[in-house]
Amino acid sequence: MTKTKLTPFASLLGAVAGLALAVPAVAQDFPSRAIEYIIPFNPGGESDITARMQEPMMEEALGVSVNVRHQPGGGGAVAWAEFQGNAEPDGHEIIGINLPHIVGQPIQRTDAGYTTEGFDIITWFHFTPHVLVVRADSPFQSLDDLVNFAKENPQSLTVGGSGTFSGNHLETLRMEQLTEADVTYIPFTGTGPLPAAILGGHVGAVISNSTLGVQMGDDVRVLAVASEERLDVLPDTPTFRELGYDIVGGTYRGVAAPKGTPPERIEMLANLFTEMNTTMAERQVPMGFQMTDIRGQAAIDLLARLRDQYGDFLTQ
Repeated sequence: MTKTKLTPFASLLGAVAGLALAVPAVAQDFPSRAIEYIIPFNPGGESDITARMQEPMMEEALGVSVNVRHQPGGGGAVAWAEFQGNAEPDGHEIIGINLPHIVGQPIQRTDAGYTTEGFDIITWFHFTPHVLVVRADSPFQSLDDLVNFAKENPQSLTVGGSGTFSGNHLETLRMEQLTEADVTYIPFTGTGPLPAAILGGHVGAVISNSTLGVQMGDDVRVLAVASEERLDVLPDTPTFRELGYDIVGGTYRGVAAPKGTPPERIEMLANLFTEMNTTMAERQVPMGFQMTDIRGQAAIDLLARLRDQYGDFLTQ
């Protein structure tokens, strides 16, 4: 089946920017200045695309400037460490956060520079299941082809992904364990560089997010998706479970404030992100995003669930 390529992201941003929001009234003393919105990855990835859609809607709702800036490095760890060390807990500084990244990195790295519990989570606003992708002209026609090659040629197959001990990395480790394949994982500073890496032949495969499989269309072959059921946006792609491997997982994206931010400001921002999700769903769902609204205790419980899900790899 031929996949339809997406409208250029610039056009999507323009369309979303013109949509109105019905958001709760903002407290008179907040915000009193521009909002700094930090994205801890490269431009061009899912976190960046989403923040650029949110930016004009936030400005309209809040009545102040919203400055989106990128601070890539360490699969997000560089920005998260600086944020926890320096951001003021008044709601004017917020940062994109990802799962299982913020669970896995502090366990695996004694020098991660931040702690999983060192954020006030505003909300987890969407989820993208992982996909295993190869170039369209790859000799791997199926997951079995790739697995058999990786078994017969240990560490010869390079698999790219965003960050170390991130969702992409942990899913690669889980795939290796369950399939008994032996690959070499190549970390990138975000999902933005992955299309060029796979198309340029710099890696033999990529484990990334469903959005990448949709975005790249006929340039790639999506061998498997780590979801409970096949995705509407990738209907011809089998799940790992269909192929005999119990791999279900992906990346949650959300936003956080510094620890100690006033609860009423956290709630107000959470309501705003929920309203923006409603507006953006029409555009983002066809791109491969699954919209969520996970906040409060449910957001904290999600951290514990993912610790259990990836526990074998986090404690090796």
